[in-house]
Amino acid sequence: MYRTIKSFVLRAGRVSPRQQQALDEWLVNYALPATTQPWDLTAAFGRMAETVVEIGFGMGSSLVAMAKASPEVNYIGIEVHRAGIGSLVAALHDEAISNVRIAPYDAVEVLKMGVEDDSLAGIQIFFPDPWPKLRHHKRRLIQPEFITLLLKKIKIGGFIHCATDWQDYAEQMMHVLSSSPQLKNTQSVRGFMPRPSFRPLTKFEQRGLKLGHGVWDLMFVRLA
Repeated sequence: MYRTIKSFVLRAGRVSPRQQQALDEWLVNYALPATTQPWDLTAAFGRMAETVVEIGFGMGSSLVAMAKASPEVNYIGIEVHRAGIGSLVAALHDEAISNVRIAPYDAVEVLKMGVEDDSLAGIQIFFPDPWPKLRHHKRRLIQPEFITLLLKKIKIGGFIHCATDWQDYAEQMMHVLSSSPQLKNTQSVRGFMPRPSFRPLTKFEQRGLKLGHGVWDLMFVRLA
């Protein structure tokens, strides 16, 4: 069993009765086991298909929408917050969505132990904790060492897609991703991309846009 949380900070939060029911009764149908060996994803999903990982799926609404829109793709959602996990599981159960599996563990440990090298079609990280105070920037997820780990797991031509509503974090993401010789920006040099149609607009994002907040998307692909 994975023992530490390195990529997220656990915060207390209320779990609703519906979310608790999902955790107690249905999570077992979707959760990947803690492991020290790469998962057999063909067995886990019951089929061979391209696999995309979402790190930090929050309450799961965007992951549900993407899974419904692309049933041919296998999705693995990584999250440690129980309310979010319960919310996603309830939606998967209610809507009979079969192409999502959940890794309720630290993302670093999941990628190091549970995912084979050169196996993923892509990794998406939407609105990670911005750690806005300067002294906390070192806690941000998007750092060179973490990107090096992601690069080991995605295939040649595979993507890393990030989104944030904090401009200075967007600029840091751009610097880190652009600094890797193994990655190429899908946009012009140092260019951010408009929100792609396949990334759902969340309620959180809609609220921010109404308040005049910006949102920055970045899409990079792994080079041969």
